[in-house]
Amino acid sequence: MKDVAALAGVSPKTVSNVVTGTVVVREETRAKVEAAMAELDFVPNLSARGLRKGRSGIIAVALPDLATAYSAELVHRIVQAAHERGLAVQIEETATEPEREKELLSRARAHLVDGLILNPVRLEDSVLKYADRLPPVVVIGEVEQHRADHVRIDSRLAAADATRHVLARGARRIAVIGADGDASIATATSRLRLDGVHDALREAGVPRDAGLEVNRLPWSMASGADAARTLISRGIGFDAVIALTDSLALGVLHALHEHGIRVPDDVIVTGFDDVEFSDFTSPSLTTIAFDRRAFAEAALGLLESRMDDRTAAPRGLTLSHRLIERASTAASPAGYRP
Repeated sequence: MKDVAALAGVSPKTVSNVVTGTVVVREETRAKVEAAMAELDFVPNLSARGLRKGRSGIIAVALPDLATAYSAELVHRIVQAAHERGLAVQIEETATEPEREKELLSRARAHLVDGLILNPVRLEDSVLKYADRLPPVVVIGEVEQHRADHVRIDSRLAAADATRHVLARGARRIAVIGADGDASIATATSRLRLDGVHDALREAGVPRDAGLEVNRLPWSMASGADAARTLISRGIGFDAVIALTDSLALGVLHALHEHGIRVPDDVIVTGFDDVEFSDFTSPSLTTIAFDRRAFAEAALGLLESRMDDRTAAPRGLTLSHRLIERASTAASPAGYRP
């Protein structure tokens, strides 16, 4: 740091101020210091600085399935927003294994990471239910809990909105891909979104048909195609499919096409999450969207607040969603008849 100061013609304290960002430095001075740092290949010892602050400068993010397009896009936004805040990010995949969440909590308690962003699949499988004390944690997703800060969208309302949309197109035999009555494999997300579908059906006076509900895990394109084939094999007519994620919906589109079922002429299809490929499927996919950048910012904002004050009462933020209408629901469906 003294070498950088000498080359830039400033004091070591000024160099420190540029590195830490704790004091405002004139742009002309900052430019000199940064040029000197680049010329000398100077790398600040952020670890040592973090130890002085009692922080590592690292957070962890744990999602159930990193293979999905939704997870990739969300992690991208979280990492991007974290870097802008001067934080590094460790990424973990938890699936339905509570032990992985427990390991992350242990890292936080050992101060190897400053805080965690967790996306549990089910509360009954999550460390959140039984851990005796929690480090700074923000929960994202649909698991209902009151021990940690929480960021989510209203998945139940969003699924109801998607169902109201296909009802308005004239659909009455509405299949659901991603949820059924099997409680042993139901996730918090599948429960809420299926409840939302049922809310809209009840509101419209349309009876639920359990034979039109199929779930396959994990929620992938292959699972969506397999579920759609199972639906078709049951020999029950349907005129709309609500897929509980876009990945499932893409598999549904594939399976319908291979069986000669036209979208949207015979059957209309919606997804959930508005991942990038949903705009490029054929036909393009009607889906539920929300601002992932705002979601990441909200989660990180709550986490930083929690890292600063562990005694405050847990807070919850619910972000808005919207339905994006595309070609997959652009017609009143004639319906599929076995």
